[in-house]
Amino acid sequence: MKSKTQKLVIGLVSSWLILFGVLPLLLLVGASFLAQDPLDFFRLEFSLDAYRQLVDPAYLEVMLRSVKLAAITTTLCLAAGYPFAWMTARLSRSSRIAVLILLMIPFWTNSLVRTYAIRLVLGTQGLLNTFLMSTGLIDSPIRLLYTDTAVILGLFYLMLPFMILPLYACLEKLDYRLIEAARDLGAGFPQILRKIIWPLSLPGVFAGCIMVFVPTMGLFYVATLLGGARQLLVGNLIQQQFLNARNWPLGSATSIVLILMMTLMLAGYYFVLRRLAIRRNAP
Repeated sequence: MKSKTQKLVIGLVSSWLILFGVLPLLLLVGASFLAQDPLDFFRLEFSLDAYRQLVDPAYLEVMLRSVKLAAITTTLCLAAGYPFAWMTARLSRSSRIAVLILLMIPFWTNSLVRTYAIRLVLGTQGLLNTFLMSTGLIDSPIRLLYTDTAVILGLFYLMLPFMILPLYACLEKLDYRLIEAARDLGAGFPQILRKIIWPLSLPGVFAGCIMVFVPTMGLFYVATLLGGARQLLVGNLIQQQFLNARNWPLGSATSIVLILMMTLMLAGYYFVLRRLAIRRNAP
């Protein structure tokens, strides 16, 4: 009975993954090698035009700009999330649970709604400008919306929990006896951080960076609402090609590029885990 139940569960999960994971991916790969048709979504003719268009200066600029904003967002999330995760991991059990609940509260609200909330804060008549003008720090409203700064702030706000959670999961399992031993040998906290805490937390660092970097490039609605029409990310490019330009091959090829980036980052993550495991097992 137990084996039948296991087979049923495995079969249902596998069917779900194949139907909504593998098949759409295969369709994307196939569509990326087809030719564009002005009247239909694509033409059943093998073509590499979609991949050639990706190296066009206009599209390449969007890709490079997306990588830059994603890298800045990931760096900010790591800089803010690492000390937060470290301090949370050192709290008592009840305090940790309370902090994690507060951290998860934003997930109870749709990210699109939270992005609109950021608009209310950063707008010309928003809360931030109103506060600064009431305190006399500025005489006229500062233009914050429809800039790279607004996009980065929005991405940072949305993606920070995705950096903190894997960092916390890694730091919470850290063997603090190593830190106590290092202190007994006269090491200061900077040295302990550099030689013990940071190397042992690298799996969490890489996991957090992967969870922030690639999804950041696809959050098209953040760039649209906070950056305007000119502040495009790769996600905006994919959306426009599928919904507006009716260029499914180009949209598919761009999606495949994002998937390849994720695959390379996961391969790097696996390589780091393997190197750390070899070091730990070395005599």
